[in-house]
Amino acid sequence: MSTPSSTTPDVSAAEALSRAVSGSAPGFAPESAPASAPEAVAGAAAGDAPGSVPDAPAAAIAGIGMDLIRVDRIARALERHGDRFAEKILGEQEMLKFHARRQRDARRGVLFLATRFAVKEAFSKAIGLGMRMPMTWRRVQTLNAPSGRPILVLAPALQAWYAPRFGAAHVSLTDESDMAAAYVVVEARR
Repeated sequence: MSTPSSTTPDVSAAEALSRAVSGSAPGFAPESAPASAPEAVAGAAAGDAPGSVPDAPAAAIAGIGMDLIRVDRIARALERHGDRFAEKILGEQEMLKFHARRQRDARRGVLFLATRFAVKEAFSKAIGLGMRMPMTWRRVQTLNAPSGRPILVLAPALQAWYAPRFGAAHVSLTDESDMAAAYVVVEARR
């Protein structure tokens, strides 16, 4: 099952890359999150009509991260350490989704955990920190916009470090029976 996060109108990948390189691709401002939630760093500007493409200059890519993981590696860690493993990796809202999916089907829970693990690894690579402070497993969550598009939501401690350095972040994740993958693109701050 693939869940891409698209930031351009329906165009081919080659055309989107060409636009990005030439500076003619639309850019996006960070999406505002509810006051009680950590700040979202991906998506269209708050107040834009659904599906609209803001008229803004193209954003430069500041970082790209990718991670590919074998699902059985996550399954073994979960078997060995139980929920402690999931609690170490997932943020509070992700844990709620993990439990709900695992309750319906244990395999769906493992796939959910594997994709979120891959996203966190890919994001840490895109911002150039790896897993060192202020980046920790639980400080970045992959949640869903109302449309279903995955968005990255940062905890305040990571957001304080991230905001002066980077713009929007875009994520795509996928899983199959034996593999999970995530790809993150982080825009330069404008």
